[in-house]
Amino acid sequence: MGIRVIRANIGCIALACLLSLFVSEAVQAQTIRKDSVKIYFRQGYSVLDKSIRDNDAALDRIADSLRYSNTDSVYRLEKVLVVGGASPEGTIKLNHRLSRKRADVLFDYLSRYGTLPDSLTTFNFLGRDWYGLVDLVEADDNVPYKEETLDFLGDITSRLEGGEKLSDNNVGRLSRFKGGAPYRYMYHNLFPELRASRVYLWYRREWNPISVPSGIFVSDMDFAKPPQLVFEPLHFEPKPAAPKPFYMAVKTNMLYDALLVPNIGVEFYLGKNWSIAGDWMYAWWKKDRIQWYWRTYGGGLTVRKWFGKKADEKPLTGHHLGIYGQALTYDIEMGNRGYIGGVPGGDLFDKANFTAGVEYGYSLPIRSRLNIDFTLGIGYFGGKYYKYIPIDNCYVWQETRMRNYFGPTRLEVSLVWLIGRGNYNKDKKGRR
Repeated sequence: MGIRVIRANIGCIALACLLSLFVSEAVQAQTIRKDSVKIYFRQGYSVLDKSIRDNDAALDRIADSLRYSNTDSVYRLEKVLVVGGASPEGTIKLNHRLSRKRADVLFDYLSRYGTLPDSLTTFNFLGRDWYGLVDLVEADDNVPYKEETLDFLGDITSRLEGGEKLSDNNVGRLSRFKGGAPYRYMYHNLFPELRASRVYLWYRREWNPISVPSGIFVSDMDFAKPPQLVFEPLHFEPKPAAPKPFYMAVKTNMLYDALLVPNIGVEFYLGKNWSIAGDWMYAWWKKDRIQWYWRTYGGGLTVRKWFGKKADEKPLTGHHLGIYGQALTYDIEMGNRGYIGGVPGGDLFDKANFTAGVEYGYSLPIRSRLNIDFTLGIGYFGGKYYKYIPIDNCYVWQETRMRNYFGPTRLEVSLVWLIGRGNYNKDKKGRR
């Protein structure tokens, strides 16, 4: 009987201890409080400037939390962590030294609100914040060659295991990528966001039955084992996924329009300075009384490679080289002699004439959504054609020939309408 009582008491004690442990851990978790702010610095400087971004409000918030105290509670500071990152420009060694100076400046600022021994302060250097740069590029539709740039940055981040090596020359490669257009944009618009230090503070709320003067309270606990707290990644808060840019053009060759040949073309940007275009023309004019025929229809495909400064800044603009092919048929007669390309009475698939060649052109921006494209093509024009003459309302066949011509086969002065998300000329009163 006595043994059973002893065992029961031991069981109760063990259960009580276990519950006490759970309660203690829960209470401890609830009493740990964390705060963090992001402080920005000017390029190459470690001076704490409250006028940059929202530095003033962020520093005031930290100061308020450090001042907090009342008659029945106190926040005891346990740890301060400053994490420094850097934009890609500058050497890793220089960026590390600069980040260390910035951390010291922040520690000095916090020490104004109470004693801040070295045992409470920790500094961590991220290095060049490539992951942060990826986040910024993903959220910005205006980055030139956005998809290609993300692929390029993805290649850089995939090599970062074990640390960034000087031999990688990532900055040099990025500055030359696509003629430097993405780098120049990121340098002016995205890099400033990476020139910052994140300050993390952990402090514990403890009951204090004695009224104490206001001020900061610093514990003497050992920080060899810092509190096991989970906090958000050092990069930027997730932003909604930005829609991808889309580049398309609809155009008409104004030289064909002047010759009463209605035509239309479309062009799609494929990425990496490549595009594909298709065009179609159709004219079916006739005047039987005066024996006047002006008929033609057909279409073609063109593959283009864009290059040059303008092309690096925005797709479907600037210089381009391409190869093209076209199939067409025609019936042209001006009152005394006529020419038919392809089988008389047939359609485009009945032995039509064909052209193929290489072209060079330049697409000139004139308005936010308008370009004028000048193109000259040289190549081969061939196929069977028929000569005839009109006699008494009849068309008398004269001869059949094969055309084999080498020389200029394409001439365009096209009005181009730019369509798509992000497909506008910024320096022509477009969006900025």
